[in-house]
Amino acid sequence: MAETVPSPAELAAVDYEKTPPKNWMDTPVEFRPGTWCYAAPVKHAEFLGLPHPHKWSPNEEDWGLPENWREIILEGMKERLEKYRSFRLFMEICVRCGACADKCHFFLGSADPKNMPVLRAELLRSVYKRYFTKAGRMLGRLAGARDLTVEVLKEWFYYFYQCTECRRCSLFCPYGIDTAEVTMIARELLCLVGITTGWVVEPVSNCLRMGNHLGVRPNTFKDNIDFAVEDLEEITGIRVEAPIDKRGAEVLLVVPSADYFANPHYFTLLGYLALLHEMDIDYTFSPYATEGGNFGLFLDKYVAKKLNAKIYEDAKRLKVKWILGAECGHMWRVLHQYMDTMNGPADFLETPVSPVTGTRFDYAKGTKTIHICEFTADLLRHGKLNLDKSRNDDYVVTFHDSCNPARGMGLFEEPRYVLRHVLNHFVEMPENTIREQTFCCGGGAGLGSDENMEARLRGGLPRANAVKYVHEKYGVNTLSCICAIDKAVLPPLLEYWVPGVAVAGIHEFVGNALIMKGEKERTRNLRGEPLPGKEDAGDV
Repeated sequence: MAETVPSPAELAAVDYEKTPPKNWMDTPVEFRPGTWCYAAPVKHAEFLGLPHPHKWSPNEEDWGLPENWREIILEGMKERLEKYRSFRLFMEICVRCGACADKCHFFLGSADPKNMPVLRAELLRSVYKRYFTKAGRMLGRLAGARDLTVEVLKEWFYYFYQCTECRRCSLFCPYGIDTAEVTMIARELLCLVGITTGWVVEPVSNCLRMGNHLGVRPNTFKDNIDFAVEDLEEITGIRVEAPIDKRGAEVLLVVPSADYFANPHYFTLLGYLALLHEMDIDYTFSPYATEGGNFGLFLDKYVAKKLNAKIYEDAKRLKVKWILGAECGHMWRVLHQYMDTMNGPADFLETPVSPVTGTRFDYAKGTKTIHICEFTADLLRHGKLNLDKSRNDDYVVTFHDSCNPARGMGLFEEPRYVLRHVLNHFVEMPENTIREQTFCCGGGAGLGSDENMEARLRGGLPRANAVKYVHEKYGVNTLSCICAIDKAVLPPLLEYWVPGVAVAGIHEFVGNALIMKGEKERTRNLRGEPLPGKEDAGDV
């Protein structure tokens, strides 16, 4: 952990009753270490052609803004008000009822009033009122309006990069205001004057150049998949095929780059390979669309569109029939909510049909893409998998609904259906922390860097509290999820708040339980650890 992070006892001492000494408009931003993200490197901003790429730092007085920065932002706001009716609506209809106030994990973890979704949106709304409403122009502060100043701009950056766009607050808004969309607009406006973060811009740049967030080249991607094939063979005795760039395959498999480059994601990849081999699926990886994730969602809608397009362009080149998406988070937000408008419908592909069960996934007739949890749940429903649940008996598992597949896609039951079929020990967290009401990991939307670790740990506190409850009451030792960012962000979060709880993907458990035809006697799970009852057994 970073030296700036307080102890858990200190960080948990949140005082919700403390009243700020001044009005929120008179309270300047304090850029404390551990609460903000580094600026984007100039070379990546230049590669993307972003406006006004320049070197700057949030903790410095001078941010190097262009001389006409105010005009640029106001013109950008005007353009978006005209283009997106929802934006103007969200600026107008909030009645400050406060229903969202205690629903944000960042407010719950910090007690900072400006992290209440209602007030975070007001940071932008106050400028809207000043320049785009008659009452604001005439009455100013009396109408809740204020001038756009450098201090206001800094406030935008600080708080709109303490929002993970998880949309939990929107669930409770009686008017349906989507504060995540407000955050997205605010970030776009900041981008117009060169104010962006490295943990968003660099993955986007890498993805456009090399096809994935990490900048992994096609030959390295192939090497990593080959390593996975070898590891799976060592564990199961079966050498699976993992085709890359196979033209005419029925299915294109798209995974997040962390699946072939990081732990615990890698064990999920082994699970995919075992499952697809056992079901004899005619599939291929793309050597160019080697990333399902879409960090463009956290920067600019046009960038999100370009990143999503690369998947479909290579699906067209490879002449596949449909796309199978892996355990990724914002990949599914983009596909489910924006794909058809941005890039679709993908009429050159077919509506997905399982080659094993014959199930036709009609809801995906626009995107031509289904989630691997849906695919696996369908296999289970038709009794197609031979499983030994006892292989996972060392795990007492709870499930974290990742925000984008859950609230953004409605994928609630399929993951649980799969887990209950491959585990003997599955426990739910409290009802108001799961499904639609799930708490965020605290590091999504490009906030998963280390320099803002205190903010991440505060934002993840509500999720950690729910995990701690089932850990202490039921002995839960593993948190399962279906998002690559969650798998990266949750381990340090749990190490800090709930030591003794690990993180895993769903298809890791599927791979453990799956009895493959012709496999050797299994003595180890996909992590290379002894299976229950096989602690003294050697490899057969």
